[in-house]
Amino acid sequence: MELWQLRTFRIVAETLNFTQAAKQLNLTQSAVSHQIKALETDLGEPLFIRAKRGVRLSESGKVVLEHAERILDEAQTLRERVSGHEHPATGQVRVAAATQALVYLFAPCFESFMRAHPGIELSFRTTVSTEQTIAGILDGAADIGFASWPVYSPALKVEALVDDELLLIVGQHHRLAKKRSVAVKEIERERLVLFERGSSIRRATDQFFDQVGIRPALALESNDTYFIKLMTEHGWGMTLLPAWAVREEVKAGKLAQLRIAGHTLRRSVKMVSLGRFLPSATRTFHSFMLSQKEGLRRLAKGEPV
Repeated sequence: MELWQLRTFRIVAETLNFTQAAKQLNLTQSAVSHQIKALETDLGEPLFIRAKRGVRLSESGKVVLEHAERILDEAQTLRERVSGHEHPATGQVRVAAATQALVYLFAPCFESFMRAHPGIELSFRTTVSTEQTIAGILDGAADIGFASWPVYSPALKVEALVDDELLLIVGQHHRLAKKRSVAVKEIERERLVLFERGSSIRRATDQFFDQVGIRPALALESNDTYFIKLMTEHGWGMTLLPAWAVREEVKAGKLAQLRIAGHTLRRSVKMVSLGRFLPSATRTFHSFMLSQKEGLRRLAKGEPV
């Protein structure tokens, strides 16, 4: 049994796809299959259950994955300690999240991180859905992701960062702008300016409408947060957004935010990473974001930090 075999096994176990694993490892699919077969022969047990629709871990495979992750993590820790780079000040961290979260919620944290760790480069990948964020982490295109929709994957570590609330947002001249809350029946009379289907905010919005049994008229759809806010400000309709996305416009009196009487549309914003050893730069960023929970809580409420 070799470390490179365990690395290959871990990637296949994360992706549950030999072709995708081969791309990540820069190997041919036959080479990946050969390595897994050799490992199965060495251990005397099948590690994957192969079917027409793909593969899944066998019970033995689940046990092996648990041990393989510990072995590989220890090996990487040993390399870093021996090389004197246990806490490097350089590296790159690739971050994936929806555009509005990157711009309006996490930007102050990212700026603070870059000032504190000038040797670590942050790069950003905008996504339109939680599924796209997760796919980016699993296929190696991103190191850390942020999502506000439930995430289910045994290959991922999911940690809650902050809770937020979707609020009704209207322009300053809207008939409801002076109210603090609005009844569901009032929403049904309005036109809505919404994100396109698939985004986490749109999914939460549609789920709420299904729960209360209403179908408001749709004025327009877009995945551009600025455009949605601008059209709402100009009276095209009302929208639903978290307080952190409209903080500046509410402060300037361009938009007003209202709660829905008798309902609270809460979400949990989570940080997602691979559930295994992370490079030092990624670990540094991961720890930093966990330390920012209080500041994020204030931002999520639309408060200044």
